[in-house]
Amino acid sequence: MKLNICIIDDDLVSQFATQYCIEQYDGDFNITSCGSAEEGLMYCAKLIENKDELPNIIFLDLVMGDMDGWAFLENLKLIAEGHRQPEVYVLSAFTNSKDRAIAKENPLIAGYFDKPLTNTSLNKVFEKKLSK
Repeated sequence: MKLNICIIDDDLVSQFATQYCIEQYDGDFNITSCGSAEEGLMYCAKLIENKDELPNIIFLDLVMGDMDGWAFLENLKLIAEGHRQPEVYVLSAFTNSKDRAIAKENPLIAGYFDKPLTNTSLNKVFEKKLSK
């Protein structure tokens, strides 16, 4: 099964590192990278408009420019109502216990990982999805 993955991160180095880690993993992936939360939201809105499915998985940075990861999630929830919601995994360079606590309580977030993404983290994400 091919998984559609979206990386939303305003740091190009982090974007590249996340994409590279996923590409090295044994699986069939279609990866799209977005350089801001706004770009990620426009990408998802366009998918909905074209009656395409939203990504299976989104790797989301929380700390970004004009719109942060939390605002992205709230907006995604609004525009994607009635559609299958993607699994969202937060990627953060800063270990923030407050963000972790909020992420644990947020039903839109499937997990929280520190940057850079690792093979061990991907095992947790993909072990169920790739066995289907």
